[in-house]
Amino acid sequence: MAGMNLVIPFLPFFVRELGITNQTAVARWSGLVFAGPFFFSFFLTPFWGTLGDKYGRKLMVIRAIFGLGISQVLIGLSPNVEFLFIARMIQGAISGFVPSALALVSSTTPNEKSGYAIGVLQSSTAAGTIIGPLIGGFLADILPYRLIFFITASLCFTAGILVIKIVKEDSFKKTESHSFTVKENYKFTFSTPGLRLGVILIFISQLAVMLIQPIFALYIESFKINPNYLATFTGMAFSILGIFMLISSPIWGKRIDKNGYRKNLPMAIAGAAIAYVLQGVTNSAILLILFRAIQGLFMGGIIPSIYSYISKNCVSFRRAGIMGIASGLFVLANLIGPILGGFMASSFGFNQVFYISGIILSLTSIYLFRNLKEPIPINECVQ
Repeated sequence: MAGMNLVIPFLPFFVRELGITNQTAVARWSGLVFAGPFFFSFFLTPFWGTLGDKYGRKLMVIRAIFGLGISQVLIGLSPNVEFLFIARMIQGAISGFVPSALALVSSTTPNEKSGYAIGVLQSSTAAGTIIGPLIGGFLADILPYRLIFFITASLCFTAGILVIKIVKEDSFKKTESHSFTVKENYKFTFSTPGLRLGVILIFISQLAVMLIQPIFALYIESFKINPNYLATFTGMAFSILGIFMLISSPIWGKRIDKNGYRKNLPMAIAGAAIAYVLQGVTNSAILLILFRAIQGLFMGGIIPSIYSYISKNCVSFRRAGIMGIASGLFVLANLIGPILGGFMASSFGFNQVFYISGIILSLTSIYLFRNLKEPIPINECVQ
């Protein structure tokens, strides 16, 4: 995750380096490039999840991480923005590391500890989002952008080798009686109330997050910051979010395991909504960093909590396939969000995109306060 997040602070600037100079066009192309990996991964993520149920989750993690490395080499070779967009789509087609890792963790963790375990996984992911943008922003100020993509590829290949050598999967056995098709998993997910709510929450929450992603570096550029340190400051702004997600994710996980989802999940979403609105209002770079920190505190209790909610509504032998469906909706939000965010920013301005994200999360929080129910104990579910 650290390697993949090296490129986030400067990706819009790389778009500009490839010949797109008009600010409106940069915002729109940035949205498309950020969304690029998700065009194919939306369709393929559930497929990889189904294969994980059949052949093992570790194998899917290895496939995904080497796929990421290959795609970063192609991105680094981009001669124009069209090639960059295609290379990003290839990345989405052959990767899918996070959902594979989620399936591996959720299927090998006792049900009563799943909230904490997924919180720890989210913390590890957040650690990558801390280190990656911070180092990537610094490197972008002193090295050519293309070289950083090759550094990312080498990190992915190294991580893949470590997974092969170190990670163990508990005696996975392919069981035909527990084999389900992607279509069957989709049908099961949307016919089960808890799972249906969970995957819809994944989509809405991540959509609100991804509206901001492609335009955040350009938004920071509108503040009075020394251009020589712009990428470094952008990396710091991304990293501060990850730092506070790293701190808060296990805490939210323990709170949910102890007190339930209804008392915690709406609160986390409401807090993130307020933080987004504050970021859109401020004209101070220092306050922007502060509000990003507040956002991180609450974001640590959203996506990992929803994933654990989904996990507790499904038996273990079907979990990887269902996680694949959830990750597919997560990917769909990652696809739609940057494109919408880029077009909104080019049409209405950067600030309004933050307000829209805040409104989406606020309405979601209100709905959950009124309607969210705790998961039915797994031994009472008809699977």
